Amino acid sequence: MATFISVPLKKSSEVDLVKPLSKFVTSSFPAGEEQGEYVRAVEELNKLRKNALGRPLDKHESSLEILLRYYDQLCAVEPKFPFSENQLCLTFTWKDAFDKGSLFGGSVKLGSGAFGHIKDTVLSALNREPTMDISPETVGTLSLIMLAQAQEVFFLKATSDKMKDAVIAKLANQAADFYGDAFKQCQYKDNLPKEVLPVLAAKHCIMQANAELHQSILAKQKKRFGEEIARLQHAAELVKTVASRYDEYVSVKDLSDKINRALTAAKKDNDFIYHDRVPEVKDLEHIGKAALVKATAITPPLSQKFTDLFEKMVPMAVQQSMTIYNQRKTDTVNRLVGSMREATNLCNGVLASLNLPAALEDLSGDSIPQSIAEKARSIVQQGGLQSIEQLIKDLPELLTRNREILDESLKMLDDEETTDNELRTKFNQRWSRTASGDLYKPLRAEGTNFRNVLDKAVHADQVVRDRYGTHCDMIALLCKPEDELNAAIPSANPTKTLQGSEVVNVLRSQLNQLDEMKKERESLEGEVKAVTFDMSTTFLTALAQDGAINEEQLSLSQLDQLYGAYNQRVQVTLRTQEELLGQVQTSHQEFSSLKQSNTEANQREEVLKKLASAHDSYVEISNNLREGTKFYNDLTEILLKFQNKCSDIVFARKTERDELLKCLQQSIAREPSAPNFNVPAYQSTPAAGPTPAPRTVFVTKPLPPARPPPPSFTPQAASTTPTNTPPTGPPTNNPPPVAPASQAQGPPYPTYQGYPGYFQMPMGYNPYAYGQYNMPNMGYMPYQATPGQGGYPAAPPAGQPYPGYPQQPPQQQPYYPQQ
Repeated sequence: MATFISVPLKKSSEVDLVKPLSKFVTSSFPAGEEQGEYVRAVEELNKLRKNALGRPLDKHESSLEILLRYYDQLCAVEPKFPFSENQLCLTFTWKDAFDKGSLFGGSVKLGSGAFGHIKDTVLSALNREPTMDISPETVGTLSLIMLAQAQEVFFLKATSDKMKDAVIAKLANQAADFYGDAFKQCQYKDNLPKEVLPVLAAKHCIMQANAELHQSILAKQKKRFGEEIARLQHAAELVKTVASRYDEYVSVKDLSDKINRALTAAKKDNDFIYHDRVPEVKDLEHIGKAALVKATAITPPLSQKFTDLFEKMVPMAVQQSMTIYNQRKTDTVNRLVGSMREATNLCNGVLASLNLPAALEDLSGDSIPQSIAEKARSIVQQGGLQSIEQLIKDLPELLTRNREILDESLKMLDDEETTDNELRTKFNQRWSRTASGDLYKPLRAEGTNFRNVLDKAVHADQVVRDRYGTHCDMIALLCKPEDELNAAIPSANPTKTLQGSEVVNVLRSQLNQLDEMKKERESLEGEVKAVTFDMSTTFLTALAQDGAINEEQLSLSQLDQLYGAYNQRVQVTLRTQEELLGQVQTSHQEFSSLKQSNTEANQREEVLKKLASAHDSYVEISNNLREGTKFYNDLTEILLKFQNKCSDIVFARKTERDELLKCLQQSIAREPSAPNFNVPAYQSTPAAGPTPAPRTVFVTKPLPPARPPPPSFTPQAASTTPTNTPPTGPPTNNPPPVAPASQAQGPPYPTYQGYPGYFQMPMGYNPYAYGQYNMPNMGYMPYQATPGQGGYPAAPPAGQPYPGYPQQPPQQQPYYPQQ
């Protein structure tokens, strides 16, 4: 079975996806069926992760399907949730895949493009240094390895299908090149386990040997018998090299036997029949190459059974565009409605200053004008002073609640940032995570914006209070019973002579036109507020077609289509009002000149003007206070979301901080407590001086006699060997050393820099020479006993006794120095 390099699965710590994702769903989508569906989808996503990472997986297609489904779901869900450090915070801890375990396993399911995808896409999304197994150098090397192994698979398939030898030779030669490239990539690096390098070197030689083998068959078919022998000899040298160096990793026995049989037969035929000249390897024609593999891009979904759990949820790019669009829409509506309300307030102010329509209704001079009576009833129906005062009283409480939420949220960030800065100062460069000060910049900018909004709201509240204080007395007068109101209005001489005059009729007609215009504005305001349009479809289409969303262009174009006609109608009402007010002012001047002017009439008219203005102010103040109350309540929900966001990120940072502290503590615990130092000479060498007096003499058992020296033996006769000189090498009677067996030469590759003079092949050197001391090419012959004479064992290692002799116990050291 072919040996393939496989990559172990990375292991991760358990992460709860349910809590943070569900919180985002409940805070981002209104309660209902859609929200419940998304919460259930979050739970299913958590189950997918546990199935993929929470238990060991067998090397089977079903296990691969589990991983692919989880990967596809991650790809689908990534653009739909704000996975970033300052929004939705999830801390994933991954271990280095190469920490433990072997690289050699079953069939490889990754293609080369997977590692290219990690290098080009995944690494750019990391906010810290990647582990060694997914560093750019490592994934680049793994990509080349997978490419080479994929090419080898095509070679094996072609061999199994017994395709033409010319094709098989080209496939094998290309695979050899791929393995050589992968070897060069990791030759001088230690980012992969040590088992990888010898396997790549062996695979390079094996593929080259296969290429030479099949090319030799092609040469034989073309009657080039010398070339056949040369290629087989080269192939034999290559597999011999693999067998001598890398037999622990790759077995080439079958291939070696096949090549040697073919070489023996070819030599025999050539020696007895063809007598063709055997060329040098360097003179042989280069074997062609055929690359059938390339790194393919990863395009999810990879699983054929994949269904998106969050299919109905729009991507975050669309959600963000929708948020901006909705804000643009709100601004457009507010601008149109605001311009109409401002014009209406201006109209009411002008009419109140002219005491219209009360001046036309007050021709008797001693009764309440109809318009004033209606305004008084309207104020009473709306709750009068009590309603406004309650709204004014509620505003500070709402403001205080919002400020407390904002202050608490920012305090969480401050406390965590302080802790982070303290640890950064303590550990210096070891504290490698992103600084909290940099991480919280978007959140702090958001908090500053909220604080500015609250400050503006406080100023607006004060303006409303001041206006209420100005008109409070007149509003209170309008809230009184009709008889008290009538008594409070000064009487004046009647002007009944103006009843039915032309100027009065003209003024009434003009005021009626203004009333109709106001009613039209109210209707138009309702229509403007009721406009709806789902821009998500437009944004989704743009995202699918262009890969990005030009929100500003799309939103402005759509808003112009939706509100262009309404804007024109609003402008028409503004121009109509301007014309009518000019006509009213002209008619009122004529009307005033016909009225009898006296002090009583002027006082009465002034009071009626204030009452009319108080009514208009009451309506406006009530609207402002209700809008303020709604504003504070809406802001409370927004600030609570902001608080949750701050709480989530602080919790995630705390979890990350605890894990980093644990790693740092373990790292510090493994470090030596003090640097190596040299012991002073006077502490290690006894100083010369008088020998101290003996203290106590311990009686010890007598020592056994000294061991006799081992006899010396030669094949012819015994020779005398000094007893006090331990043997330091093999017996002198061994045959002289013979020349080592010839090493197999590697493929015709140049010597690599840093490892000159060794086999000319990509491996460059042999750091894995296991078992070489048992090889016959070391230059030493094994001990050969003389016939009929039992062999004597060689000298033992220094300091070791001969087996079978009584061993002398170690001498006991004296308690005090000896002279």
